[in-house]
Amino acid sequence: MRFSDRLLSAMERNQSLLYAGLDPDPDSLPKRYRTGSDSNSLLGGLREWLLDTIRETAEFVCAYKPTLGFYQALGAPGLELLQETLAAIPTHIPVILDAKHSDINTSTAVARTVFEDWRADACTLSPYPGQDLIAPFLVYPDKAVFVMCAPANLSAPVLQHYPGTDLPLYLQMVEAAKTWGTPEQLGLEVGAAIPDILARVRAAAPERLILVLGSPSEEQDLAKILAAGLNPHGEGLLLPAPPHILASDEPAEALFALRNTINQQRLRVLEESPACNLWFPDVCSLQKNPHWDLILQLFDIGCITFGDHVQASGAIFPYYIDLRKIISQPQIFHQIVSAYAGILKDLEFDRIAGIPYGSLPTATGLALRLNRPMIFPRKEVKAHGAKRLVEGNFHPGERVVVVDDILISGNSAMEGAAKLQSVGLNVEDIVVFIDHEKGVKDRLRQNGYRGHAVLEISEIAETLYQAGRIETEKFKVLVEPH
Repeated sequence: MRFSDRLLSAMERNQSLLYAGLDPDPDSLPKRYRTGSDSNSLLGGLREWLLDTIRETAEFVCAYKPTLGFYQALGAPGLELLQETLAAIPTHIPVILDAKHSDINTSTAVARTVFEDWRADACTLSPYPGQDLIAPFLVYPDKAVFVMCAPANLSAPVLQHYPGTDLPLYLQMVEAAKTWGTPEQLGLEVGAAIPDILARVRAAAPERLILVLGSPSEEQDLAKILAAGLNPHGEGLLLPAPPHILASDEPAEALFALRNTINQQRLRVLEESPACNLWFPDVCSLQKNPHWDLILQLFDIGCITFGDHVQASGAIFPYYIDLRKIISQPQIFHQIVSAYAGILKDLEFDRIAGIPYGSLPTATGLALRLNRPMIFPRKEVKAHGAKRLVEGNFHPGERVVVVDDILISGNSAMEGAAKLQSVGLNVEDIVVFIDHEKGVKDRLRQNGYRGHAVLEISEIAETLYQAGRIETEKFKVLVEPH
């Protein structure tokens, strides 16, 4: 199960946005666990405290966050303690290992240890080296990472506000990180002491999960953090259980009260949210598109641009959709292939045919994902060699599903289908990623094909508009006839 699904399940089960830090810091060890001055006694006290913390908090938190540095500071016994601690965490509660890893050379080895050996669900990283550092962690599709963009320590502003307030470094980090991984796989870290910065991060990344570091000092500060960091659905935020509560004699009682306070504040945020005019229990007037995150990702990496563009059909549109960029974004490409696969699983076919050139990578990904053979009609027939019209192995009479990227006029898909049919193959279904909704599916039907699309242009426009990515003028550009 994906980290995002495990986290959501734990949030719903415990009705909580709280996570508990599991940090064997000798300086924070409560007196009742100090049984002696030798290292064995210290280690035993830390172990007992950590295990008691897990038992006391398991009903009130949605995640646990061990800080790797504290365990490493204890040497080999500390790493053994880490594995004991991880083993004691209930299986239904996800684990975020706070590693703050920052070394490119060891990223692959660290990712393997964190996700395969220790079986953590997520890991924190330092984003400064860029995507090369993050990539080895994102090859685990069910795991996630959190990248630090705005710490709250006193000297941090010297760097994170550079070069100025208009586009400070921490917001540039956010913009870059959004292109590295999907919202399910990549979240952000922000310090709790700076709600104004948290608000700017939320505005820049409305679809991202934000891990808040450090605890607010008062209930008033908590309200500011929730107002700044929650998304319009009252979600998207992970808050720390305060260390003084975890060190108290009865943390469960205090966590119960804190969880209720947070949930009351969430309700206030929801009532004030401009995204929903009217709220009922568990029902919002804003129905979130199932491909919401994917649409925002496509926009963020520049697949949707505005301005007059000549389409392959010769028509001039005031916008352009370029899906060729997805092959350079493995996480987004993986998501797109999954979306196509969701349609193909309900169709009957023997082979997959991609239309050159734009949809060939997608067809290849689908062939690997679904374990189905792939062929493709050539865009042009070579004057030398085998002079094939259709590349790949096939037998006349087989059923072929055609995969294309965008339906504008339907010409490219139907021309490709005609080539396949000319060599004795049967084509009934054409599957695309985006349908421009200009009656093209009806045209396909008139020519004997069933058209299927992952997304329609109106869905994309609605999602971008609701998420604040585009203004009313550009929304109309996408939905009005051309």
